[in-house]
Amino acid sequence: MKLYDNTTENGQNYRNPVLYMDYSDPDVIRVGEDYYMVASSFTYLPGVPLLHSRDLIHWEQLAWCVEKLPFARYDLPAHGCGTWAPAIRYHDGMFYVFIPLPDEGIFVTTAKNPAGPWSELHCIKQACGWIDPCPFWDDDGSAYMAHAYAKSRCGIKHRIDVCRMAPDASRLLDDGVEVFNNELMHPTMEGPKFYKRNGWYYIFAPAGGVGTGWQVALRSRSPLGPYEQKIVLHQGNARTNGPHQGAWIDTPAGKDWFFHFQDDGVYGRILHLQPMTWCEDWPFIGLEQNGDGIGEPVESWPLPLPEVNAPYELTADDDFSKGLGIQWQWQANPKKEWYTAENGALTLPVLPCARGESLLWYMPNVLTQMPQTRAFTMQTTVTLAADGNGDEAGIAVMGHDYSALALHRGAALYAQFAKDFTDERAAK
Repeated sequence: MKLYDNTTENGQNYRNPVLYMDYSDPDVIRVGEDYYMVASSFTYLPGVPLLHSRDLIHWEQLAWCVEKLPFARYDLPAHGCGTWAPAIRYHDGMFYVFIPLPDEGIFVTTAKNPAGPWSELHCIKQACGWIDPCPFWDDDGSAYMAHAYAKSRCGIKHRIDVCRMAPDASRLLDDGVEVFNNELMHPTMEGPKFYKRNGWYYIFAPAGGVGTGWQVALRSRSPLGPYEQKIVLHQGNARTNGPHQGAWIDTPAGKDWFFHFQDDGVYGRILHLQPMTWCEDWPFIGLEQNGDGIGEPVESWPLPLPEVNAPYELTADDDFSKGLGIQWQWQANPKKEWYTAENGALTLPVLPCARGESLLWYMPNVLTQMPQTRAFTMQTTVTLAADGNGDEAGIAVMGHDYSALALHRGAALYAQFAKDFTDERAAK
């Protein structure tokens, strides 16, 4: 597969998006000279990818933070559920990833090494509608967690709460306090990320909706508020819609940057990197382009760390000589009997659809990986060893609907093009 090139011709600038992949709801941290990113993956499993970079431009995947979800409902596809926006932090020698399941609660997994192994998910709050958690450890050892709400689960979509948390992240100490609620000015407030700088506590959060929203910065002298607010990044005259949820990071030299995603329709939520500065203890993100004093996304900018020549790239190809590569996911909790990968070949047994409906959307044993660019080519060899009429195997590009090239066993073995659509129930 041809990979996306995120640098300009002169090699001195990068261009957005820096990752043309559906890494929804990214969070990024720096530990020393290394950067680590996590993203949501819903019910595609293993889930919550963990990526590594040395220059913020070139990335490699190190691990999945979640091998399977500990609920029987995720043994079948449950699109729109599963792992929503995670947050990653490094504290006292331990990596923490906070993961919301909007129907079940807030969970935490930990690791000494970001490459894993990651611990089993530990629930710190059973709740329906709590989403997008982000932990924060203060200088005095106290700990907190900010979170948002999902209107589809609890009827709230514009509020940010902060809870006190045990310093070891084993539990929450209270149900939290409301620190921001402004439905008229900032509807659909979500994805909070918690920071501290120069005695100010900051919560970065997108508002206004995935495809059309903007970035808000909240600041206070106390982690529990009250918070002031300011819009610090919006689309304005730029071509990048959103821009949505992301993370503030800095370089060892003290330069600031902001990662965020852009909703790109069927291509998913692709990742952009924006320059960032501070003015009167407020962040300024992107480039002011239309005279309104608010930053707008850039399309190209000088490399954050031009001295770093990172050879990292994300894996696409697989010869199946060492099992399944790290790039593969299933549409539900994986099962060993769904495949064998050995001797340079992948074998997938033909299985009936668990719901009795011949739609890929409902089938847990669909093996997937994300494309890395708008236009790409792929090459494979498919052999169908079928016993019964209706058996089918092939390749597809899929989302809410799909197009496929498949081998089909009917009265005879033949190849067919297929396109199918999910129904109203599947899309919810």
